Amino acid sequence: MKNKNILLLILISVSVLLTSCGEDFLYKAPQGSIDQAALMNQTGIDLLTTTAYANLTENNWGATPFNWTFGGMYGGDANKGSDNNDQSVLNEMEKYNVASSNGYISGKFDWIYKGAKRVNIALQTMEQVENLPEDFKKTRTGELHFLRALFYFEGIKVFGPFLPWVDETITDNDPKIHNDIDIYPKVIADVDVAIGNLLAKQDMPGRANVWAAKALKAKILMQKGDLAAAKPLLKDVIDNGITSNGLKYGLEDDMNANFDSYRDNGKESIFAVQFSNDYNNANSGMSLCYPHGGAGSPGGCCGFYQPSNELANSFKVGADGLPLLDNSYRQGTPVSQKNTSTAEGAPLSINNNVLVDPRIDFAIGRFGIPYKDWGLPKNNWVRDAVNGGIYMPKKHVYTKKEQDAGLAAGNIHDGWAPGSAINLQYLSLRDCILLYAECLANDGELAAAMGYVNQIRTRAAKPVNIIMLDGKPAANYKIANYPATHLAFTDKEICIKAIRMERKLELAMEGQRWFDLTRWGGDYMAEAIADYLDYEKSFITKFSFSNKLAANKTMFPLPQSQIQTMGNDENGQPYLVQPDPWK
Repeated sequence: MKNKNILLLILISVSVLLTSCGEDFLYKAPQGSIDQAALMNQTGIDLLTTTAYANLTENNWGATPFNWTFGGMYGGDANKGSDNNDQSVLNEMEKYNVASSNGYISGKFDWIYKGAKRVNIALQTMEQVENLPEDFKKTRTGELHFLRALFYFEGIKVFGPFLPWVDETITDNDPKIHNDIDIYPKVIADVDVAIGNLLAKQDMPGRANVWAAKALKAKILMQKGDLAAAKPLLKDVIDNGITSNGLKYGLEDDMNANFDSYRDNGKESIFAVQFSNDYNNANSGMSLCYPHGGAGSPGGCCGFYQPSNELANSFKVGADGLPLLDNSYRQGTPVSQKNTSTAEGAPLSINNNVLVDPRIDFAIGRFGIPYKDWGLPKNNWVRDAVNGGIYMPKKHVYTKKEQDAGLAAGNIHDGWAPGSAINLQYLSLRDCILLYAECLANDGELAAAMGYVNQIRTRAAKPVNIIMLDGKPAANYKIANYPATHLAFTDKEICIKAIRMERKLELAMEGQRWFDLTRWGGDYMAEAIADYLDYEKSFITKFSFSNKLAANKTMFPLPQSQIQTMGNDENGQPYLVQPDPWK
């Protein structure tokens, strides 16, 4: 088991023994459930709070807050991968032909309200408990409001801000609420309650602290487009923030420290979802997203979430070691290409010695490049190159060392699905630094903005982050800081381009890309997706049949099943109304 003092998923199951068969048995709680009275104490509130946290780990492939479908695949970081028939419901999503009947959409919607319900029950119960220690009540109140803000923020990112708002004041088990108000103010009010109640340190590193709440508020404000309000919060977090276990925030020298079981909850992690090697808590939401390969490969299933050609080639750099901000990375020789050799043992793809940012091989698995400590990838690690391309996901995938230590396995979930004890960062310092750089650039403070970009690039260039093969760099790596003479220091448009490209590279395959594109504006998103598809179809022919997204589709449709279930009010008006772009 993961030997850390962290929050783990707690399955609450209490059996009540019937000790008499007289009239008293009518007042016994049913077996297999908890009587409400049993939770009316400090221990009960702790259990209910932990159950609210547990919603972060109780998710299916579409509901995961790491959004490999909605944020990564839909944003162009990755293709669905695998083969055409497996999870075919995703075929329509990756080709931008999504329908309101899509099961992944329903799963995300359900997860949001399951989490909100758990928070509401905890708050309602706590309000009825007398004589709780004031510090305890204040802290748990802050955590619960933090979690509810997070759940609804996930809803806003996917469905837009017009969602039903259900809080602890609503006690109906099946409430009927219209989605006719913008819930951004309510979500921000929730996170403000968290900021007002949480302390800097917690008794467990997995619990949210005040700095996590401030970072979450900044993320919400950035998604809303309120950079002016987010800016001071981000600066405060960067300059003064500490982790729940008391570490001053800072960039890790080794980028792998953010993606392994031994060094998680470190100084770069602002809020991470806590996983373990337990059967029920080993990151089921990402369980499809490992190299395919079977025994001897990391995960052995299922070949989904394959990085796109567009993303891989974004890591090209010029002779100066800087990104190609003019998008010329889409021209000329690709970083890798499918191997035409039929010789026995020939790798599926070959690399072309193109100058690349070393982060390419941290975020993306490539043939001929060591895959963590698993050695060189084998051809069967890609399930179907015609359907998904030649690249493999890498950041969240566990090492052989972790597998050998019992911290990961290829058959943790349901006897077949991979998982691990690697905590995944929902809020990170690297993200906040680049968001703050955006705020600075927006205000014309270009030199200061580029200083923060260079902090990220300086870390990426450290020797520990250069992948080696036979004592030499495994590819033609080059990375440099932007010099003060670069146009990004004096031209606002170029500065913003540089920051946006840096986010693409630094946060690649972390489920963020789609949400960045949408907050930068519908026109920007539509153009970026169109360019992605035009490029990707030259490598994978199925993208020739993709739709181009309209600029007003910066959200997904609401699940049709929910619209039907909610029904109409007494005036015949539907409780849930589909956003105009999806009517």
